[in-house]
Amino acid sequence: MTDIISKLTAQQALTVVQRLAGKGGEIGAAVRAEAIDLLGVVDLGETADEVLAALDSIAIEDCWDRAGGSRDGYTSPEEAAAELMEEELEPYVDQVERYHELGMPQQEAAYCMGVILGIYQFDRESKSEFRELAEDAGAECAETLLDGWRKRNQDKASVNAMREFMRERCPKWAKWLEDKRRS
Repeated sequence: MTDIISKLTAQQALTVVQRLAGKGGEIGAAVRAEAIDLLGVVDLGETADEVLAALDSIAIEDCWDRAGGSRDGYTSPEEAAAELMEEELEPYVDQVERYHELGMPQQEAAYCMGVILGIYQFDRESKSEFRELAEDAGAECAETLLDGWRKRNQDKASVNAMREFMRERCPKWAKWLEDKRRS
């Protein structure tokens, strides 16, 4: 029974944490403090690596399975690739939004940067067959994520920091986005 915590499923562990937090007092405060500590540290490189690995794991066969004719019309392989990429990125986009809901703007920006960097690295470095079909999807997913972040974050210093990040770490997309906004 000493190793019971490591034997819990993810759902069981979540239930235990929720029960402890709900008790209030010192135990509830300790659980909340640990959650804040856990969420408070965002490693941009680690986030980018996770996103890159997730996108690299998409099998080209999944794209072929979605592409083609159906009773709803025709789905091109490129459209199927974009759908698969959006689905794979959904948990990361959701986490960016959760940081905002928690009132953690620095973490929100850092996590957003990590996700964008991971997509950029996939777009530029991946050797997967899937990437060839998802050629424009990465930039479009990053643009959607960035637009959502900008709508929630109007602070000039934060916007400038994000713009500088894009110029330094994602230069091809930064230029593309600036050109797009001018037109």
